[in-house]
Amino acid sequence: MHTADMSDLLGKATLRAKGQITLSARIREALHAREGDDVEFREEDGVVYVRAVRTIAADQAWFWSPEWQAGEVEASQEIARGETEKFDSTDEFLKSLGQ
Repeated sequence: MHTADMSDLLGKATLRAKGQITLSARIREALHAREGDDVEFREEDGVVYVRAVRTIAADQAWFWSPEWQAGEVEASQEIARGETEKFDSTDEFLKSLGQ
């Protein structure tokens, strides 16, 4: 049996009659869980692991693709370095694109 250091204890919850538990704010924060997220349980060698699973709507999945996220990182880095341009009008912006 695994004996955890009690200083690692995030809290505890009481199992209710219908199999429901309420997670404390501290536990939800540790799981990065928000209302509406699923919570997934996995057992391995007698230890139960828990994690929050956030479902992404099909019409939003493109944003979370590795390619799009790489572009988001690149854009954030360019903004942080001050590599931006400001345009006073849509026409000016389109002209800069060669339109």
